[in-house]
Amino acid sequence: MRILDRYILKEVLWSFLFGVCAFAAVFLGSGTLFRIAQYVTQYGASFSAVLRLLIYSLPAIMLWCFPMSMLLASLLVFGKMSGASEIIAMKSCGISFYRIITPVLAVGVCVSILSIAFNEYVVPWSNQAYADVVHYEIEHNKALTSRNHIIIKDIQDGKIKRLIYARRFNAENNHMEGITMQDFADGKLVHVENAEYANWQSGEWILHNGIIYTIAHNEMSNTMNFNVQKLPIEENPQTILREQKKPEEMTMRELKHQIKIMKSQSVDTTELQVELYQRISIPVASLVFAMIGAPLGVQPNRNSSSIGFGLSIIIIFIYYAFMTIADVIGRIGVPPMFAVWLPNLIGGIIGIYLIKKAAS
Repeated sequence: MRILDRYILKEVLWSFLFGVCAFAAVFLGSGTLFRIAQYVTQYGASFSAVLRLLIYSLPAIMLWCFPMSMLLASLLVFGKMSGASEIIAMKSCGISFYRIITPVLAVGVCVSILSIAFNEYVVPWSNQAYADVVHYEIEHNKALTSRNHIIIKDIQDGKIKRLIYARRFNAENNHMEGITMQDFADGKLVHVENAEYANWQSGEWILHNGIIYTIAHNEMSNTMNFNVQKLPIEENPQTILREQKKPEEMTMRELKHQIKIMKSQSVDTTELQVELYQRISIPVASLVFAMIGAPLGVQPNRNSSSIGFGLSIIIIFIYYAFMTIADVIGRIGVPPMFAVWLPNLIGGIIGIYLIKKAAS
């Protein structure tokens, strides 16, 4: 690694870490601490619960801070180098601007990859842990709540044995509607049951008004109607509801599986698809912001840190406002993948233009 690369990498990494801390503090102070204060005043949340909420809220906050910090770091570092005429000196030595920004783009790629992994293995777990502390420990909310799209899976030795889908759970009478149960053998579907509804009676689920399909060689071989039949699961309503996850609490693998199940039941999955594609598009914004920030930093009058910070805030506001608009249009008819990736696509085009302009 050249001395130039080490110098730029050191400056970028320090500025990036500063940005993560600064933006995380802003997020904590503007929203999270206010919500936690409400839990303390309304429910008397303990110090232990408050401390855990702060810890569990950090991963989701940091995920949004990574792209912002990458933009701030590239602006500050290249603004400083430009103000000290270091960029001019490098170019006079025959070093092209493309070569100068290579370390920054490399950091942007690494941050994007690490953010994707962070978004897959840490953020869903922390979101679920945060929700559990609020719902069960602070609010002491043990009452059941009605919800749509209940999924129950029986997995043995890494293979799915039984899959149950209910279109809706009614908490008032422990009633599930629109039941579909699928049994598998060696990964192949062998048995399907559909029922109008199921009631929790005497410690077991009872199916009503259904039909049974037997599947052999991927074809339906037999059917049988029934009026009443036991649903072969032991989970009670409390256990079933507690096992259900919100989209932000699922991993990408779980989201894909949820989408597949809901599509098989002809249920709209637009919201889940938007959530799934954002798991990658938001981390990739770190690379996009590096492409935008570096060439902007070498523009005239970029030697002030306050100017760099203010400019980063403006760009971030515009980007996330556009991302919000894209999120909305993705939920009302535009293909979710295109809508979610549109801000990055436009940002990437702008970044390429600015880099070529700065290199000319």
